[in-house]
Amino acid sequence: MDHRFQTFVYSTAIALMFGWVFYIGRDVFVPIMFSVFVVYVILGVSRLIQVIPVLGPKLPPIVTSLLSVLIIVFGLCLVVYTILANKDSVIAQAPRYQESLLAAVQKVAVWLRLESEPTWTTLRRDLLAQVSLQRIVGSALSSVSSLFATIVVVGLYTCFLLVERGQLEAKIKAVARSPEHAQRIRQVIADINARVGAYLALKTLLGVLLGALSWVIMRWAGLEFAPFWAVMIALLNYVPYIGSILSVLLPGAMAMAQFGDASHVASIMLWLTLVQFVIGNFLDPYIMGNSLNLSPFAILVSLAVWVALWGVPGAFLAVPITAMLTIIFSEFPGTRAVAVLLSQNGKP
Repeated sequence: MDHRFQTFVYSTAIALMFGWVFYIGRDVFVPIMFSVFVVYVILGVSRLIQVIPVLGPKLPPIVTSLLSVLIIVFGLCLVVYTILANKDSVIAQAPRYQESLLAAVQKVAVWLRLESEPTWTTLRRDLLAQVSLQRIVGSALSSVSSLFATIVVVGLYTCFLLVERGQLEAKIKAVARSPEHAQRIRQVIADINARVGAYLALKTLLGVLLGALSWVIMRWAGLEFAPFWAVMIALLNYVPYIGSILSVLLPGAMAMAQFGDASHVASIMLWLTLVQFVIGNFLDPYIMGNSLNLSPFAILVSLAVWVALWGVPGAFLAVPITAMLTIIFSEFPGTRAVAVLLSQNGKP
């Protein structure tokens, strides 16, 4: 058997085995991975605090770390409060929104002159009339509420990871075969910390900015539950490509349910799209630069793979995990070709 073909077969088998383990163990791995990336965000925000002119360099590392933890805890509390504060109101008003949506569909049918078509009437009666928006919204918000327990677990994992960071150097020396091997491990970890940490910290800041600007637009337009949608838009900023689309479509659907006026809905969606375009195409590249060096196609593929394995959490974790794997793959001759394919410029 050809050596390259044998390597390909072995690599594929190992990849499938790891994929199967990640899939059946997603309830265990997802909180662990989220806690790892929360640590990265904490350290990344701490580095950003240290570069603040005049004050930042004077602050000791422990103070900057505590400040970054407080900022993140405040953000999480704000998210939880916003969801809980709007949950009952959304469920209570869901029937009214459902009627507004059906009325909007009726207007579109009349405008397209499809109302007289039996197929349209049958579709509207048998499909749309059977949809209970109240049940859908209630189920979705119940799923969101179930995440609060996961947040507590992630918080505990994060605390222990931060405490054990000081023992990492001793563990590296214990497992390394030689000083050169230990130095190589340190270099890989430092590279992952620098690239992934900077990406997550800057992505968090851009998400906050995006959510704030979107809130201003929705509040100005009179959209109900604007704080809730602003938080959702900030969170969706972590999901590449698809998150930007959903950040416009979901508030647009809410606007259609509330107003039922196509021109008003189009205006809100246009302004939200403009904000997404400016930040995504100008501010994001300017601030982020080429921090991860990942191919756009590789990001799409990784998004599909991790969503298939872990569902919605996989969408948020896909890019950082792929960046970590690319850095690790680049350190071994057998997997360096994979790292080159995943990179944007061919230099992992």
